[in-house]
Amino acid sequence: MSLPAIAVKNLVKQFGETTVLHGIDLDIPQGKVSCLIGPSGSGKSTLLRCMAFLEEATRGTITIDGEVLGFSESAQGVRERLPAATNRAIRSRIGMVFQQFNLWPHMTALGNVSEALKTVHKMSRKDAEDLAMAQLVKVGLESRAGHYPAQLSGGQQQRVAIARALALKPKIMLFDEPTSSLDPELTGEVLNVMRDLAAEGMTMVVVSHEIGFAATVGQQISFLDQGKLLFTGAPSDVFRKPRNPRLEQFLDTYLDRGASMLV
Repeated sequence: MSLPAIAVKNLVKQFGETTVLHGIDLDIPQGKVSCLIGPSGSGKSTLLRCMAFLEEATRGTITIDGEVLGFSESAQGVRERLPAATNRAIRSRIGMVFQQFNLWPHMTALGNVSEALKTVHKMSRKDAEDLAMAQLVKVGLESRAGHYPAQLSGGQQQRVAIARALALKPKIMLFDEPTSSLDPELTGEVLNVMRDLAAEGMTMVVVSHEIGFAATVGQQISFLDQGKLLFTGAPSDVFRKPRNPRLEQFLDTYLDRGASMLV
């Protein structure tokens, strides 16, 4: 049996006196789409940011393909930061797409996707732009390669952001509510790209309120509430027979939007 792509063990995250994640244990399987659902403020995005080491957990460990990221922790709870080079190497396997697109406004779509290839990976301009164009083709934006962000719709900007992450050839893609700022039509553009990635076998962790997407594309669904992981299971378990009263209450709110027709 293969190692989990990501293994989260007894993860605790505190901001000052406030605990936002309470002892999370979660395995993300290789080559699958795992969706994190739950009400706003439940800790989903914080958990995702910890997986990417954009937030440092207070306690617990995260491993990527069996390698510890960030901090090791002894049985006695003693934490030790791993060398920066080790963390950089492990983090390079992870791509992340955020709620906001964070594109460089003074660069074209092609420039946004190729910039890190040139500056971080030291690729030649031609090689970087060839690879960047291939990723724009992948997300259906080759005809917009020369356009600046202000000339692109929100959905197109988010697809450029996905292409930028994919250009670095990650093994794992993390999505933090990638459609939350888009209207329904533009949301569909982005979700279709994500469906294509799922069909290719990309390991993905998706924080989203798009319950229909979770129901039809997600292969593992995890429900968080008030910083606690209350349930993890297959979509059929989550959507057809909720086992936890809080999960059932949450789904009642969303399934009346039509997602129930998809499961």
